[in-house]
Amino acid sequence: MHLIIPKSYDPKLSVRETQTAIRYIRETFQEEFGKQLNLSRLSAPMFVEKATGLNDNLNGIEKPVSFTMADMGADDTIEIVHSLAKWKRVALKRYGFNLHEGLYTNMNAIRKDEDLDNFHSAYVDQWDWEKVITKEERTEATLKQTVRTIFKVIKHMEHEVWYKFPEAVHHLPDEIHFITTQELEDMYPTMTPRERENAISKKLGCVFLMKIGDALKSGKRHDGRAPDYDDWQLNGDIMFWYEPLQQAIEISSMGIRVDAASMKRQLKLAHAEDRLSLPYHQMVLNEEVPYTIGGGIGQSRLCMLLLGKAHVGEVQAALWPQEMIDKCEANGIHLL
Repeated sequence: MHLIIPKSYDPKLSVRETQTAIRYIRETFQEEFGKQLNLSRLSAPMFVEKATGLNDNLNGIEKPVSFTMADMGADDTIEIVHSLAKWKRVALKRYGFNLHEGLYTNMNAIRKDEDLDNFHSAYVDQWDWEKVITKEERTEATLKQTVRTIFKVIKHMEHEVWYKFPEAVHHLPDEIHFITTQELEDMYPTMTPRERENAISKKLGCVFLMKIGDALKSGKRHDGRAPDYDDWQLNGDIMFWYEPLQQAIEISSMGIRVDAASMKRQLKLAHAEDRLSLPYHQMVLNEEVPYTIGGGIGQSRLCMLLLGKAHVGEVQAALWPQEMIDKCEANGIHLL
């Protein structure tokens, strides 16, 4: 557990006012986001069968919450999703989405191994989205244009929140910048990856940090990425410098999804080639699912960012250690 207490913190809004603001942000953002990216709202599962290979294994060390169901067989393990990264791609095929059409959905997950702090909770809520593209559009230009569109919607939300809650809005930079993990390592070779993210976010205000997953020149990876959904050469994270906590806050992780070649390469690097026999991976290998771009946008983190909150627990009902609850309450940070 790690907790930052800002000096002289003022939450601006009461708990009930905050709840009103949360609802406004979520409803307004998803409407505008769906419109700008041509996405339709879909329902999505909270759990999937382990044997399908559909669950996101994140960094490969987090264990999903799992269980069995009476009518599914004693050996059929069911897992709470870590994300819907793979499910969405299959859904686009299953529901007949056409080129440049896409979906978004509410994704709720339990990540029981998460290290709890101001930004991280065991409960994850985000808008998961996915959109059909052509093979020829699997390019950095496509990725950057999509990132700019998402940034534009987030920036528009700042103005909407300012209109409704002028005393509470946290002002955002006017531009997003692009930088690769290797360029960042070259700039700050003695820093840790997290220190680099803080340094570049503070310098530029908002960045899209690209190419996450592969080893850098140093032989180390900037961060872990599952090898079977994002193409590590065509992915990244949207990060803002967050003044209230004096560090970077990640709002979205996204990317162009693997094709057969990049998936085989990345599974080999991850020593996970055994997954190639799973149903989802066979669909990718046999080109039975569309080429796509997609990602997730943190709902609670976006509310936290726009309202200048000190802790994600101010905009999300979850579980926290009693020590954290007591320390927050003593400093005007009211966890839901």
